Amino acid sequence: MKKLAACGLAFLLACSAVAEPDLRQIQLPKGFHLEVYARVPGARHLSMAPDGTLFVGTTGDKVFAVTPQRKVQEIASGLNCPNGVAFADGSLYICEIQRLSRISGILQKLDQKPKLETLHAGLPNKRHHGYRVLRWGPDKRLYIGIGAPLNVGEVTDPYGSLCRFSADFQKLEVLQRGIRNTMGFDWSPQDQSLWFSDNGRDMLGDDIPPEELNRVSENGQHFGFPYRYGENVPDPEWGSKLPSGLTTQTPAALLQAHMAPLGVRFYQGKMFPASYRNALFVATHGSWNRSTPVGYCVMLARPDAQGKARPELFAKGWLRGREVSGRPVDLQELPDGSLILSDDYAGCLYRLSYGK
Repeated sequence: MKKLAACGLAFLLACSAVAEPDLRQIQLPKGFHLEVYARVPGARHLSMAPDGTLFVGTTGDKVFAVTPQRKVQEIASGLNCPNGVAFADGSLYICEIQRLSRISGILQKLDQKPKLETLHAGLPNKRHHGYRVLRWGPDKRLYIGIGAPLNVGEVTDPYGSLCRFSADFQKLEVLQRGIRNTMGFDWSPQDQSLWFSDNGRDMLGDDIPPEELNRVSENGQHFGFPYRYGENVPDPEWGSKLPSGLTTQTPAALLQAHMAPLGVRFYQGKMFPASYRNALFVATHGSWNRSTPVGYCVMLARPDAQGKARPELFAKGWLRGREVSGRPVDLQELPDGSLILSDDYAGCLYRLSYGK
């Protein structure tokens, strides 16, 4: 396993010189088109205001805005990995590793680098799996993932969970447990069920455990970590320690091990063909410790009536052999029905559109 980890590190180092993304190499279904929408250094998770202004978090220290005219503006700096961004009612919510903040009236302050108002300063501060994802739920409450601060092992709340802030942001309610590290979640437009990606543990070889897409059917469920993975398979180290009486959920869909699914987004627009409506797009960031790299692509999953889905490849070409030109992170639908895809490796936002 040490040799495998070393291979992964060598692979990342070999990819450290970022090449200009050659979009001619990206393979898409017929009729789809990809273009560079804006250059945003370290572009990670996304949120959008009703006018089409995009807000872009990073794992550096900055947050950016991209106007509908594609002007890129730095709106905050000096932060601690402000990966999570979420817009609502004129305000931008920003989540660093340890802190949730707000900028009120952000659309009138894009040129000002306004001061952040701290709403919650007590989030776990461990950096391992410490990047936060924020999304507003159908209940108008702000949801956040809290990753487990290790590769594998038992954790205590709120680690390894999906949580919801109280209406005043002072408290954090743990809703789902047994989640190693979710970096993307969204609600089905058909039944309002919550779907989320979960990255499996490392150091069990190239092909296990599988990555997961999970579906929440009710609050209080447990999704297996660290005791079970995939289709209720016992973890070789922790499987025997499953607490008595604990029921674990099986995934809605499985992805290849080490693909690193991050952002997920249900498509609700009208630009794409009807067969894509209500389908779940999944951005996979790509492997770091697999002997043969995988991921670096966009997958598509169409949920069925039983709450399951069979993922299929939608877009590839950021990985050619061992050469990497991009790492997809998150997705956001624009008002015209096109999709924005962020890439923290190439430092840009792509626009995915459709037209014969």
